[in-house]
Amino acid sequence: MYWAILVLAGFFECSFTFCLGKANLAEGMRATWWYIAFVVFYILSMVFLAKAIKEIPIGTAYPIWTGIGAVGTVLIGIFVFKEPATFWRLFFTFTLIASVIGLKMIH
Repeated sequence: MYWAILVLAGFFECSFTFCLGKANLAEGMRATWWYIAFVVFYILSMVFLAKAIKEIPIGTAYPIWTGIGAVGTVLIGIFVFKEPATFWRLFFTFTLIASVIGLKMIH
């Protein structure tokens, strides 16, 4: 259960970075709504992370949370914001994924 909560916290982290990217591209009231969504998703991410660390050690939970957010944000950047998908960017993203899997396996 706590692992599912941690994954959900990671997805909310991806959501708040997505909102930040959209707010950066928007103007006026549209930007304001994206910033409000950013704050909501940020709070949800922190709440779920706090719940997850009740059972998962912080030294494991935090890197996994940031890894989910980092990988998700890279994918959002590539697929939504049309950022470049260079070899090195993808290589280091995959090493991040391997690290997250490794942390899960040793817990």
